[in-house]
Amino acid sequence: MTLRGRADTFWAAMRIFRHYNGLPDVARGSVVAIGNFDGVHRGHLAVIGEAGRIARSANVPWSVLTFEPHPRSVFAPESDSFRLTPFRAKARLIASLGVDNLIVLRFDRAFSRLTAETFIADVLVAGLRARHVVSGYDFVFGHSRKGNSELLLREGADAGFDFTALAPATDAGGDVHSATRVRMCLIDGDARGAARILGRAFEIEGRVGHGEKRGQTIGYPTANLSLDGYLRPATGVYAVHAGLCADGDRGEPDRWYDGVANLGRRPTFAGNDLVLEAHLFAFQGTLYGRRLRVAFIERLREEKKFDGITQLKAQIAEDCARAAEILARRDIGPPV
Repeated sequence: MTLRGRADTFWAAMRIFRHYNGLPDVARGSVVAIGNFDGVHRGHLAVIGEAGRIARSANVPWSVLTFEPHPRSVFAPESDSFRLTPFRAKARLIASLGVDNLIVLRFDRAFSRLTAETFIADVLVAGLRARHVVSGYDFVFGHSRKGNSELLLREGADAGFDFTALAPATDAGGDVHSATRVRMCLIDGDARGAARILGRAFEIEGRVGHGEKRGQTIGYPTANLSLDGYLRPATGVYAVHAGLCADGDRGEPDRWYDGVANLGRRPTFAGNDLVLEAHLFAFQGTLYGRRLRVAFIERLREEKKFDGITQLKAQIAEDCARAAEILARRDIGPPV
């Protein structure tokens, strides 16, 4: 399944529930795709899409059940940032598929102690009254991760819901599409490799903050974004698409701009904090306080320290020219 069209139409239609008790009828008796779905990559799209196919053929609601925060952040809170799609981005991508209901359950230590059998009985049966459950072949759940596809199949037969486990989605070389592979690509600076697994470019979204305004003084104003909540890709300079989001809090861009971005610590100016600075071609106006989505298309070079402003400006001009050439190909699908 592919992501289709602008997300705003579907976001408005998708209902989001943060509980499983007392759900309205529109969210019960549905076909449910279940998983963490960090990245919403091609493998996830296959699972969610299969649930949609079954739901539409049976004329019942199409739901996605997921968990926030990601279990890894609960069990290893000291670990480095690893999320590909914080909740806002994940919800937007799922909405773009045309899903009817997104059910988001809070994952904490107490929830993690639910046995797999209790999860099935309380959440899937009593709460959702699931008609059909769809997951990936390797989905595990419940206390000590003892729940699996075999248990869902067996318990579903007794409880009255059908179950489908999808085989792994793979690329032409037989490698499985996975969030782990996406993370490895990004850490290596391979934005194109990540896009092949995701089915779209990797993005970082955030609200534009105030920087030191050096870009304005040298003719290349930038929008500064924090990486809070996101995996840290390899530092360096990237060709990007940048979407300036519409007013409100939904994250649907009014327009996409070609651009170039530096992800790094600005060694020329002895910077310390990791910042994403995006320069948008052909944009005029103020970005401060607006939400911006920056899609990484290709890494141009490593970040490096320059001897002075003249050398830095010459390199930025070269980066912009090269980014414009790459982006003109439009060989990575449009952002969703």
